[in-house]
Amino acid sequence: MSVFSHVSIRIAIAIIVSLVGYTWLNEKNQPPMLSVTKKETIREIDVEVVNTGGDTAESVQIMAELLINGKVTEIGEQQIDFLSSGEREEGVFIFSHNPRQVKLNLRVSSYKLP
Repeated sequence: MSVFSHVSIRIAIAIIVSLVGYTWLNEKNQPPMLSVTKKETIREIDVEVVNTGGDTAESVQIMAELLINGKVTEIGEQQIDFLSSGEREEGVFIFSHNPRQVKLNLRVSSYKLP
């Protein structure tokens, strides 16, 4: 290899290192910033899930069904990653109708054993 080739390789490496450094310094390590526009009144209901059994549950899936005149009009889902024996977790379901004025069904629909 000639001296020119060694210099070209060093320049190429310097450029790559500079670009990586520039990208790293200017990158914003922030989570996504999401926004929602409220078009109608949103109603929420707080729920608590308790594991009263002896075993740990993983991927606990909670379903909420809002019924108006006997028909399911809205469905909500929550997932709790991990719920050990005696542990409690809280969550919120959000609906466009007031869940206190209509029928609301809440249930655990599934979970996994570790």
